[in-house]
Amino acid sequence: MKYSKEEVLQYVREEEIAFIHLAFCDVFGRQKNISIVPSELPRAFEYGIAFDASAIAGFGDEARSDLLLRPDPETLMLLPWRPEHGQVVRMFCSVVYPDGAPFECDTRALLRSAVAQAEEMGYSFLFGAEQEFYLFQRDENGEPTKIPYDRAGYMDIAPDDKGENIRREICLTLARMGISPECSHHEEGPGQNEIDFRYSAPLAAADNVMTFQAIVKFIAQRNGLHADFAPKPLADAPGSGFHINMSVRAADGRDCLYEMVAGVLDQIAGMTVFLNPVEESYARFGGHKAPRYISWSRENRSQLVRIPAAVGEYRRAELRSPDPAANPYLAFALMIRAGLRGMEEGLALPPAADLNFYQASPEILARFPLLPRSRSEAVAAARTSDFIAQAVPEMVAAEYFKQS
Repeated sequence: MKYSKEEVLQYVREEEIAFIHLAFCDVFGRQKNISIVPSELPRAFEYGIAFDASAIAGFGDEARSDLLLRPDPETLMLLPWRPEHGQVVRMFCSVVYPDGAPFECDTRALLRSAVAQAEEMGYSFLFGAEQEFYLFQRDENGEPTKIPYDRAGYMDIAPDDKGENIRREICLTLARMGISPECSHHEEGPGQNEIDFRYSAPLAAADNVMTFQAIVKFIAQRNGLHADFAPKPLADAPGSGFHINMSVRAADGRDCLYEMVAGVLDQIAGMTVFLNPVEESYARFGGHKAPRYISWSRENRSQLVRIPAAVGEYRRAELRSPDPAANPYLAFALMIRAGLRGMEEGLALPPAADLNFYQASPEILARFPLLPRSRSEAVAAARTSDFIAQAVPEMVAAEYFKQS
């Protein structure tokens, strides 16, 4: 349900809400928040709540540190794990300068701008997220270890799958918050799990990813475990992917999926450092169904993009290279803008690669371009991309181009 400012103020008053979390994220998608009391909420809506931006990655330095958070009332959500008395709600926020101008490193605003551009051009996008994560044990001091919670395999069941009850608790909590998980199961790796979401509008889909990661970490900790969303937490086990399902339609009802995929494939090399922002992201490529080549196919999970067999509202394309270290707002914004370029320029898809890359000969593999093989290669591809120069603000790009 989408709320207005007046409805939020009424809800907070009538439900005797004790605290409001104002949530936002840094340029890398790490969630942050400030808590305020209800008496401060009218001021937050009218003027914003100030915070020291110099301590936030990519938000500037001490010389220019004052920024404001303005809550988006449509994102009001009760945090159901808090006490019945003294309840807490959360809203995602826009980040603005003191004069009200949008802050260029607010990646949620970048996604909103991409959606607005798509609407002006007559296109609407939908996104669905599939995120994998590991559950690890904690030591006697409560510190995370790399000991998997179980040794189950793909879609195994209890008692081998010890994560079943954790996933159920996560899904029930998300449902209480108005987020609809489609399915959940044990993944290939020991202690590895996956929960998938029903598709939604881009901004809501990215908000849901942020909420999902927070809920998973909270519930894991409450059960004495550590939830790890790193791309490759175990060297000898499958990495964790952030598979992004996307669809697009024109205002006249036309399905523009192929043109959108063509646009994404055309720009994927320059986009990769934003979809795979850490060095270990690249250790995941090329194994355990993670792509290495720039290609597409129908149904084939060894490809970068697969277009599953489906019709009507369920017709979609799945981008398989991103991992959970990516900022979902930035990832979705780039995919929209690449898709729009593909449709605007009438790009055609290359022939489908209906083959298994893990079994193909070197001669066949040589026909396909590679994804960047390291973070430094990905940075180099982004630096020379005119698309990235137009789609990503210079201040944001500069943070991703820094060498760790």
